[in-house]
Amino acid sequence: MSAHPTSAPSTDKAAGGLAPVRFLGGLDYSVVQQCMHCGMCLPSCPTYLETKRERNSPRGRIALMRSIADGELPVTREFGEEMYYCLGCLACTTACPAGVDYPVLFEHARAEVESAGVLDTPTRRFWRWLTLRQLFAHPWMLRLAGRLLWLYQASGACRLVREWGLIHLLPKNLRDLEPSTPVVRRRFSDELIAETETPAEIRHRVGLLTGCVQDLVFSDVNRDTADVLLANGCAVETPRSQGCCGSLHAHNGDLEQAREQARRLIDRFDLGRLDAVITNAAGCGSHLKHFAPLLADDPAYADRAREWDRKVRDISEWLVEIGFRAPAPAATGPGPGCRVTYHEACHLCHGQGISAQPRAVLRSIPGLELVELRDATHCCGSAGVYNITQPEQAAKLQAEKVAHIRATGAACVATANPGCHLQIQNGLADPAVPVRHPVSLLAEAYRAEAETPSA
Repeated sequence: MSAHPTSAPSTDKAAGGLAPVRFLGGLDYSVVQQCMHCGMCLPSCPTYLETKRERNSPRGRIALMRSIADGELPVTREFGEEMYYCLGCLACTTACPAGVDYPVLFEHARAEVESAGVLDTPTRRFWRWLTLRQLFAHPWMLRLAGRLLWLYQASGACRLVREWGLIHLLPKNLRDLEPSTPVVRRRFSDELIAETETPAEIRHRVGLLTGCVQDLVFSDVNRDTADVLLANGCAVETPRSQGCCGSLHAHNGDLEQAREQARRLIDRFDLGRLDAVITNAAGCGSHLKHFAPLLADDPAYADRAREWDRKVRDISEWLVEIGFRAPAPAATGPGPGCRVTYHEACHLCHGQGISAQPRAVLRSIPGLELVELRDATHCCGSAGVYNITQPEQAAKLQAEKVAHIRATGAACVATANPGCHLQIQNGLADPAVPVRHPVSLLAEAYRAEAETPSA
């Protein structure tokens, strides 16, 4: 049975227990009691492997969640810190033989923490308001911030700030983050992709999601995605000013705003005209495929959300589904035996069960040699904003991932999520080993093919 958020507090399940809770206690109880405590998840959990403490494991966290849902434990600061120590990488869902719906439990537990205010401070409250309720809730505001950041970077002001030591005027947390600030693109998706683009022969009609961070930092990947879709007979409809899908909100305990973001995004697309809605960001895709449970209690959107979920596809998933065309060998492009390794974004392999499809895309490219990466499905430490909120643990995972990448001798790293892309790129700190989206490598192969003279 699928679970979904409820707006009203539930009744207490434990006689004589604590006051009822709003989020965990409001879940279908079968979801809360799914865990059979077998421990199969333990070897897959990065935080348990780091500490060997039961509370830092999926099984331990679920036990805490159940006790709170039952009214046996209060929501405390310690519980809040534990929920935010979890990466949300979902490796435990792949390992779990009982099919525990950890994503739903995880999001509701964080919502419980935010509702109780146990981690609340004026500074934290300000940053959550600025990011979740302002920047990532209003596309125009995020794009304005992106323009200003691009100007700061392109003008050379960022270099002067570092050289003159002005960086030390920033608070330490911002000062530590500044070196890893992503490079914003000069042109965003709406400037690169027309609202409707059609191939010579239309086989399918799809909508293209442009995202928020993806739009500002990886608009070139969105353009590549459109080009690959066109090359495979897909008419591409890209609504303007789409904005955030709400995954950041849901993963950080703001389910109310997550629902609002989902409604806005659904309104942007004419689902009746489309065969699929395409995403190229793994973290977003995992959330985008679950609008139906999120909006199940909304009579105006419940049916549309179910249709939305049926049509959302990751780009690699869609390409394999329609039987995409392999590029022909070209005069330019990857040289013979060009070594590429592939890091599996957590929310693609664990969240969506998509693992073979990106490899199929990569293996279709002439001259590309795919070298398997050790522990390819292990988290790189990005995990949304985890590298900001838990920098020490994130850095350990980043270092481990980078060491495995270097051991392959690969000349390029492929991955399908913007957070993973930036985390690995910053960890490698080597322009000679670029990080690329699989669809961008495929798009380049198609372009090289088109530029090769016919024999």
